[in-house]
Amino acid sequence: MATGRVEHYIQAGTRDSTLRRYRQALEHFEVVWGGFLPASTESVAAYLADYAGELSSSTLRGRLAALAKWHERHGYPDPTKSVRVREVFRGIRAKHPQVERQAEPLQLTMLGHCVAWLEHCEQSSDRVERLRACRDRALILLGFWRAFRSDELCRLQVEHIQIQAERKLTVFVPRSKSDRENRGQHFSVPALKRLCPVQAYEQWLALSTLTEGPVFRALDRWGHLSAEGLHPNSVSRILRQALLHSGLPAERFSSHSLRRGFATWASDNQWSQKALMEYVGWRDGRSALRYIEPEMPFGELRR
Repeated sequence: MATGRVEHYIQAGTRDSTLRRYRQALEHFEVVWGGFLPASTESVAAYLADYAGELSSSTLRGRLAALAKWHERHGYPDPTKSVRVREVFRGIRAKHPQVERQAEPLQLTMLGHCVAWLEHCEQSSDRVERLRACRDRALILLGFWRAFRSDELCRLQVEHIQIQAERKLTVFVPRSKSDRENRGQHFSVPALKRLCPVQAYEQWLALSTLTEGPVFRALDRWGHLSAEGLHPNSVSRILRQALLHSGLPAERFSSHSLRRGFATWASDNQWSQKALMEYVGWRDGRSALRYIEPEMPFGELRR
């Protein structure tokens, strides 16, 4: 019994998406490739070599992280830290270079088109269509203006959000990727003159009549809201659908486009790197730089 409780709390301290990726990685190593745990240095090196041309280096890095975590938790020496494994991985990156693909940042004009289409749908005589459009508008606007990750959006709870009408929302997020110790973080969401996330959230609460539990939930064709929060993968689908219905391209956009879009907008509006890091919650300056499209001055030569 005690062991079960211990495992329960160990898992509670790890993000669901991370646990899922670790399980998939270990299953691939053991079931698909036929490896054994605990693993030897040679078996891990051979595993990397066998999938070098098939899997990206970032995927292989994730597989190594899962193997390292398993060995650490079970008290075995970590084979992924050996010189041989590191050399094999370095060679794979040199032999199979890959361009890192990032989600396209959502531009403010595109956000405006999406919101306009959703507001039009909110005038529908179909209650289900009104509900879905109102939910999606609040989801997209909160995701953009607060630069939330998809899993953070899907874990938002009504009881953790305080409304100061026409001023701001105060949002408590119990855990996130940047909150390593799971202390929770408070975020302020400002009310805006247009594309307002506060107004969108208030309207969603009024229409859905939610008073507790997940803010954003699945909706069936009869208009019944699920008791559970949306799956994080749903955020990309919702954004792409809004883009497509607005007559915009959608294939290069994902939930990450909301976060990158806000960072790009903030940079274009002269936010300092320090201000952006504090607002979004980045601790490492390199994280912020990955989201910002630099503006290089070419003076009079620029068209």
